[in-house]
Amino acid sequence: MKNYLESKLFLPIILGTNRKDRKSVFAAKWLLEEMEKRSEIETRVFDARDFVLPQEGYGTAIKDQFPEWRDAVIRADGLVVVSPEYNHGYPGILKSVLDLLLKEYIHKSVAFVGVSAGPWGGTRVIEAMVQMVRELGLSATFTDLNFPSVQDKFDQHGALLDQAYTRRAGDFLDELIWMSRVLKWGRENLPSKYHELPAE
Repeated sequence: MKNYLESKLFLPIILGTNRKDRKSVFAAKWLLEEMEKRSEIETRVFDARDFVLPQEGYGTAIKDQFPEWRDAVIRADGLVVVSPEYNHGYPGILKSVLDLLLKEYIHKSVAFVGVSAGPWGGTRVIEAMVQMVRELGLSATFTDLNFPSVQDKFDQHGALLDQAYTRRAGDFLDELIWMSRVLKWGRENLPSKYHELPAE
């Protein structure tokens, strides 16, 4: 078990909106910096804006058109989803990006960052996403990170204005790391029809 406690975890971030003037990009970039301070984490940001998605049916081979995302999720020990709340729901492009894959997510952790211009900080979008990612086989943490009135949390250059988020991000990442380590151990030590155990 000691190796699992010391091993580096790959925990990529997906920024789930492509709208102009999106403020959630500030939350994603700030969290990236916080994650990069942790020696046990390797990460990078995937931006929904960079995905050129097909207009027709996906089909089973669609993931091969996005090899960078596919390979990152295969290697990932967990995910962080940063999403704004649009009319109580998540952006369609976020769902479309996540739907590019399926079995690659199974028995991995996911943590949510909710962003909104109003007072709820993406609470309702996170509630909606929990149901959705369950079908993908992901296991959600319970330590969400919420940014209500996001326009007041960062300056125009993306610098954080409320330092209380540093502690909140610490708790958020601690739980994500714990969940990711536990599930990694399970994937590599317990038989399942969804994944093969590593060769001895």
